[in-house]
Amino acid sequence: MSARHEIKLTVNGAVREASVEPRLLLADFLRENLNLTGTHVGCEHGVCGACTVLMDGGSVRSCLCFAVQADGAEIETVESFGGMDELSPLQQKFREHHALQCGFCTPGMLVTCTDLLEKYPLATDDEIREGLSGNICRCTGYENIVRAMRAAVTERDNERHEASS
Repeated sequence: MSARHEIKLTVNGAVREASVEPRLLLADFLRENLNLTGTHVGCEHGVCGACTVLMDGGSVRSCLCFAVQADGAEIETVESFGGMDELSPLQQKFREHHALQCGFCTPGMLVTCTDLLEKYPLATDDEIREGLSGNICRCTGYENIVRAMRAAVTERDNERHEASS
């Protein structure tokens, strides 16, 4: 029998404490223990990006991270971005530009895009594509996702310009 470990982490702004087995993946902890099912599990090898979450401000594959590794961390999942009643600006761009089809990859895409928007200039569509290269969408040709990101980058840059004026 594996020894359990006590963990304490902040998930979407709420402090959570749990006793977990050392082999429990962060993705499974979020989905099964916290009922945050927006974090999808696809390949379970870190290739598809469906399980992407923000941990301490950086995107990570929650299928490659044990819950015990997140002890003391701040985790943000797609559930924190907005809901049906009030979409986040990025979710709104995805909606406006039809940047989803089946929706399975969408949570991971949104988390990855959030991280990219925070950290990189994304001056060209090629830079956006490179940033998204770790996320697989089996339904689209990525064109609408890139368009949504381009619109989000433009909005971000306009807001930064207005704030500095």
